[in-house]
Amino acid sequence: MQPIGLYLKLGFEHISDFAGFDHMLFLVALTAVYRLSEWRRILILVTAFTVGHSVTLAWVSLSDASIPSQFIEFLIPTTILLTAVHNVLREPPDGGSRGMGQHYAMALFFGLIHGMGFSNYFRALLMGSDSVVVPLLGFNVGIEAGQIVVVAAIVALSFVFQNLVGVKHREWNLFVSGAAFGTSLMLMAQAKFW
Repeated sequence: MQPIGLYLKLGFEHISDFAGFDHMLFLVALTAVYRLSEWRRILILVTAFTVGHSVTLAWVSLSDASIPSQFIEFLIPTTILLTAVHNVLREPPDGGSRGMGQHYAMALFFGLIHGMGFSNYFRALLMGSDSVVVPLLGFNVGIEAGQIVVVAAIVALSFVFQNLVGVKHREWNLFVSGAAFGTSLMLMAQAKFW
């Protein structure tokens, strides 16, 4: 059995690898509507997303389930597109918790889908492993740590543009969500699902 540190490192590297930028793009879209002052909401949102893909990884690891990669390649950019649309259509946050439950549920559900994208990679990591508990825990904690680093960079960039450059929050959201929407359309068109 490999030490938990190895799986932590692999999870962190897997999320921070620019070759798999679709996951980072989802995080960009997911956090586009939030300000730095809403860091608690962002952290809960990212954690809900991690819980979702952790559930899928556990399910795939403990069963013989196989999900066609073409289907996953189409669904992941679809989650980005839907998140971008949600960002533009939703009412601006009022400072309270109204509507946050819906956003957390969406992040959790989309995490289930993104977990499918990790499942083949994770299954390959488990080859020859006696237990899935340590690898699953380490990999997911590594992914969560990587996501927090990526989200911190996104929120810092948002802070710079909104507070130092003077871009209005609504315009920032429209720009970032529009870019995520356009990129996700291209990824959906490239998917071999068609």
